[in-house]
Amino acid sequence: MNSSSSNDFEKQSASLEEQPEHLVLKHHTSEEIESSGKWYDKQINLFGLKFRYSNAMTQIVMVAFVIFLTPGMFNALTGIGASIEDRVTSDNASVALYSTFATIGFFAGTICNSLGVRASLTFGGTGYAIYAGSLLSFNHNQNKGFVIFAGAFLGVCAAVLWAAQGQIVLSYPTEDNKGKAIMIFWVIFNLGAVIGSIIPLVNNLENNTSSANDGTFIAFIILMICGAALANAMLPISKVYKSDGTKVSSQKDPHWKTELINLYKLLINEPKILFMFPMFFASNWFYTYQFNNFNHGRFNIRTRSLNSLLYWFAQMFGAIILGYILDMKYFRRSIRARIGWVIIFLLTAAIWGGGLKFQLGFTREQVEGDPPEIPPLDFSDSAYVGPVFLYIFYGLYDAIFQTYTLWILGAISNNPKKTALYAGFYKGIQSAGAAIAWRLDAVHTPFINMLASSWALAQGSLIIAIPLIWFYVKDHTSLEDDQMEDYINDDEVAGVKSNVEHVEVK
Repeated sequence: MNSSSSNDFEKQSASLEEQPEHLVLKHHTSEEIESSGKWYDKQINLFGLKFRYSNAMTQIVMVAFVIFLTPGMFNALTGIGASIEDRVTSDNASVALYSTFATIGFFAGTICNSLGVRASLTFGGTGYAIYAGSLLSFNHNQNKGFVIFAGAFLGVCAAVLWAAQGQIVLSYPTEDNKGKAIMIFWVIFNLGAVIGSIIPLVNNLENNTSSANDGTFIAFIILMICGAALANAMLPISKVYKSDGTKVSSQKDPHWKTELINLYKLLINEPKILFMFPMFFASNWFYTYQFNNFNHGRFNIRTRSLNSLLYWFAQMFGAIILGYILDMKYFRRSIRARIGWVIIFLLTAAIWGGGLKFQLGFTREQVEGDPPEIPPLDFSDSAYVGPVFLYIFYGLYDAIFQTYTLWILGAISNNPKKTALYAGFYKGIQSAGAAIAWRLDAVHTPFINMLASSWALAQGSLIIAIPLIWFYVKDHTSLEDDQMEDYINDDEVAGVKSNVEHVEVK
């Protein structure tokens, strides 16, 4: 055993001794896990890559691919701006989507805790294919009602899906790997949007109209159906092991009334989460400006498709950069939280300041006339270079903002029940902001006002979050403080001594 391994062993042993004996979990060795005889507990060798299907990181990769094929494809579709010619109908569908998303999202953690992650992800994925189908239908029959209904139904599905995603990504990894887990998820998720963006780009290279063609929608529908089907391959939470050999704790068959009571208790007993609500609200508000006002307002369809690809590609790098910073071992977790805040605060001022300079060059009236006073840019134009780099930085910023928000939620709790509720709050309040922003766009709010509100909300929400980030993010979240008593089964509890003896030193 080298000195580094010895120090790690001593640190882990000390942390175990700090826990009350009735709340210390078993650290199972690889041999103990494989002795179950279940296929998902055995080591799998696939193309030289060795992994265990019941490992938490494997399940995080799985949920990332589910999201890759559902919201990832949806983001590629919406990233090109209004994908049907009737922009008001597109905006109203988005209002319906985010209104139901916000309403159901507040209770989505409760629903997810009751249904389980597999059923939640499967149900959630179906809404995306139906929504893409409604857009295809609209191109042929102009059925506005179907598009708006599909948007509203997608809001319900998305709320449940994202609550399940939040529960997995925030509670499955160990504390020292949460930045890595969020980074892996965000890279795969946005890879879906990158690949999805290639579809409209290729299909619309010769398309000089404002709407995408049938082939674009059909391709998205097929991929979204595959995503909903893939969700059935997820393991129940009770069969998943973290990388340190402890089981992901789960509560058996929670009653929905109990879950609603727990939702109420969480808000009453832990009001600190309220400091994050403005960040939740701001985190999707700026999408309306970026997608519909900046991208759709200033570029033609094939250039919007290219912009969308670059936007989501930049998100992958944003997640990698911040995920690495948030998991750095050189600093304590509380210090990393503050470093992340400073980075995002400065980026907010710099990127949105650059956006203001570009926006001052055109107005809604100038680009929405028939014909427009300022014609849309094409990627072959010399004036395209500056705006495309700005859009790339918008994508980078979005990934960093969202990754940091998720990491903070994971830093204040490891409890699967609480993280599902946190994720529900996050996506519900986020969607309330998005619903308002899409409605403002539908009533032709000036572009400069949309940019100003996006910038002000992002910058202001970071200031409001300071008390939680500075004083409530601890270096370690104890099981007792995290209220894990109801989630620990007797056969998963061990005395301190036996735990120390089971710690694997590599």
